[in-house]
Amino acid sequence: MDFSTAQPKPATALCGVVSADGKIAYPPGVKEITDKITTDEMIKRLKMVVKTFMDMDQDSEDEKQQYLPLALHLASEFFLRNPNKDVRLLVACCLADIFRIYAPEAPYTSHDKLKDIFLFITRQLKGLEDTKSPQFNRYFYLLENLAWVKSYNICFELEDCNEIFIQLFRTLFSVINNSHNKKVQMHMLDLMSSIIMEGDGVTQELLDSILINLIPAHKNLNKQSFDLAKVLLKRTVQTIEACIANFFNQVLVLGRSSVSDLSEHVFDLIQELFAIDPHLLLSVMPQLEFKLKSNDGEERLAVVRLLAKLFGSKDSDLATQNRPLWQCFLGRFNDIHVPVRLESVKFASHCLMNHPDLAKDLTEYLKVRSHDPEEAIRHDVIVTIITAAKRDLALVNDQLLGFVRERTLDKRWRVRKEAMMGLAQLYKKYCLHGEAGKEAAEKVSWIKDKLLHIYYQNSIDDKLLVEKIFAQYLVPHNLETEERMKCLYYLYASLDPNAVKALNEMWKCQNMLRSHVRELLDLHKQPTSEANCSAMFGKLMTIAKNLPDPGKAQDFVKKFNQVLGDDEKLRSQLELLISPTCSCKQADVCVCTSKIDE
Repeated sequence: MDFSTAQPKPATALCGVVSADGKIAYPPGVKEITDKITTDEMIKRLKMVVKTFMDMDQDSEDEKQQYLPLALHLASEFFLRNPNKDVRLLVACCLADIFRIYAPEAPYTSHDKLKDIFLFITRQLKGLEDTKSPQFNRYFYLLENLAWVKSYNICFELEDCNEIFIQLFRTLFSVINNSHNKKVQMHMLDLMSSIIMEGDGVTQELLDSILINLIPAHKNLNKQSFDLAKVLLKRTVQTIEACIANFFNQVLVLGRSSVSDLSEHVFDLIQELFAIDPHLLLSVMPQLEFKLKSNDGEERLAVVRLLAKLFGSKDSDLATQNRPLWQCFLGRFNDIHVPVRLESVKFASHCLMNHPDLAKDLTEYLKVRSHDPEEAIRHDVIVTIITAAKRDLALVNDQLLGFVRERTLDKRWRVRKEAMMGLAQLYKKYCLHGEAGKEAAEKVSWIKDKLLHIYYQNSIDDKLLVEKIFAQYLVPHNLETEERMKCLYYLYASLDPNAVKALNEMWKCQNMLRSHVRELLDLHKQPTSEANCSAMFGKLMTIAKNLPDPGKAQDFVKKFNQVLGDDEKLRSQLELLISPTCSCKQADVCVCTSKIDE
C-alpha cells in the first residue's frame, strides 16, 4: 500500500503506547537508545532496529502497535538533528519503513513534525551521490523504499508541502551522475512523477527545479540531470503541459518576467522542450504566433530565431502540424526590420536541406528577397540556395537556381561574385564530376554559358573572376594535360555561340597581357635611359588597367617592377610563366617558389 490517497489521521490512543514498565519497547536484543550511549553503540543498536522494521509488513498488527512508541521516538529532534551521518542514515531508513508499514496512516499527526521528517529524509538522499561509499546500498534502499511506497504523497495535505517537494527535486537532480545505474534513475523518476501526477498541480518554483536542468549552461555541466529531467517531462507530459503553458503565457503574453528566475531563458527552454516532446508545447505555439506580430523588432527577431530552429530541425513536422504558425513565420521574410529578414533567409537553407517538401512555400519568399534593397540579404539568398544545391541538387528547383542566375548581374560586386562562384561550384560538382548523374548535369548545363557571357561586362573584376572560374572550375588547371584537353574539348564543343566568342575574347586578352609583360621584361634587359623609363612607365600603366582597382594597382605594379629590376631569379621565373610552352605544373612551381623567396 502507498500514500497516493492517504491523509494524516488524528492521533489515537495508540500514540502513547509504551511497554508495560512505561518504557519504549525495543526489538529483542536491542537496549535503550538514548544520548547516554556512545555513537558506535548507537549505530550498532540502530542497525538492529532497521532490520526489525525492514522485516515487518503491513499485516503485522501486533508489532505495529508494539513498536509505535519507538516509531515516535525515532522522529524526535535527538535523531533528526544528530551530527553523525551514519546515525541519520539509519534513522531515515527506519522512518521510510515506518511509513511503509503504517500506510495509509502515518504515525505522526503533527504537520510540523511531518515536514521536519520529510526534509530530514530528503537531506539524507544527498548520500546517493557517492556510489563508491560503503553506505551506498543503504542510501539506495532508502530511495527504493520511498519510491515504491510513494511516501512523499502524504505531504500533499501539508500547507507548505511545496517546500519539501522543491527540496526533494533539487536534491535528486543535483546527485544524479554517470556512475548511477538505470535502477537509481528509475526510482528517482517514480518518486518525482508520482508527486507531479497525483498532486493538485505543479507550482512555478517546482517547475523551475525541473526546467533549470534544460538550460544550456546547466545541461553542459550535468548531462545526467538533463536526461533525468527529459524523461520526467516525457512521462508526465499530460499533467505538466498545462503548467508549462501557464509559465510561458505569464512571460510571453503578459510580460510578467518576475514569475520565474528562468524568464530570461524562455526561448532556450522552448527549443529544448520541443526537442523532448512537442506535446509539451501544444498551448505555447499560439503564444509564439502572437509574439511574431510584436511591435518590437528585436522581440520578433528572437522569436524568428527560435522558430527557425523548430521548423528547420530534421525530425520536425511543425510546419505541417501548425500551418497558421508556419504562414505567420513566412510573413517575417517581408519584415520591415532588416535583421529579421536576414534571419529568415538564413533559415531557408536548413529548411531546404531538412524539409524539401517546403521548398514550394519558400520559393516565392526567396524570390522577393533576392531583390531586397539590402545587399547582405541578396547575398544570403544566394548562399542559402547554393548551400542546399551543393548538398543535393534535387533540393532546389529551377526557379531557385534562376534567382542565383539573376544575381550574377547584381549592381553590387560582392553579390555578383557570390552568385558566380556558387554557380561555378555547382557546374564542377554536377557537370564536370557528374556526381548526381546525367539528369543533374543537364539541369545545370546552362551555367558554363552564363558564366562566360559575363566576360562581356565592363567591370574588370567580372572579367578576372571569369578567368579564375575558367581555370579552377570549367577547365581545372590541376588536371593532367590529357584530361584538361578533353575537358576543354567537350566544353568548347557544347558552348553556345556567344559563349564561344567570350572564350575567344578571354584568350585574346590574356595573350595581350602576356605580350605586355614580355615587353616589360625586354625593357629591363636594355640599358637605363629616359626613353626606357618612359616606355616602362607606359607599359606598367597598361598592365595595371588589367588588374582589379586600377588606381591602387598602379602603385603595386610600380613596386613590383622595382623588385623585378633587382631580382634576376624573379625575372627568369616570370619569363617562364609567360612562355607559350609553360605547363600548369611549371607555373605552379614558379608561383610557389616566388612566394617562398618573399
